Amino acid sequence: MITIYGIKNCDTIKKAFKWLDEHAITYQFHNYKTDGLSRKQLQSFCNLIGWQTILNQKSTTWRKLDEAIKTRIINEETAQELILQNLSIIKRPIIIMGNKALAGFSADLYQQFFEN
Repeated sequence: MITIYGIKNCDTIKKAFKWLDEHAITYQFHNYKTDGLSRKQLQSFCNLIGWQTILNQKSTTWRKLDEAIKTRIINEETAQELILQNLSIIKRPIIIMGNKALAGFSADLYQQFFEN
């Protein structure tokens, strides 16, 4: 089973949905806003992708944070705490397929990811 994690209104999520639909790839969607995100799910993402990738430091949410908060993000534990308090700060989408994961959207990366 393939699960795509994100926020429904996100333009990048919409691009991912379109690509998956065009390639007839069946998936389920997990919306952070309505379904939440557990610490266990986040830990799984970190194990597969790494917290540095998951924490989207280019996001509007990150840019709006106080500098004092940003400087405290020094390891996975502090990053996870921030992520769980600000789900919009997660790089989107995250796709989980078995023991493989991918963060973000790129048609080329998706092609490679689903070919293997």
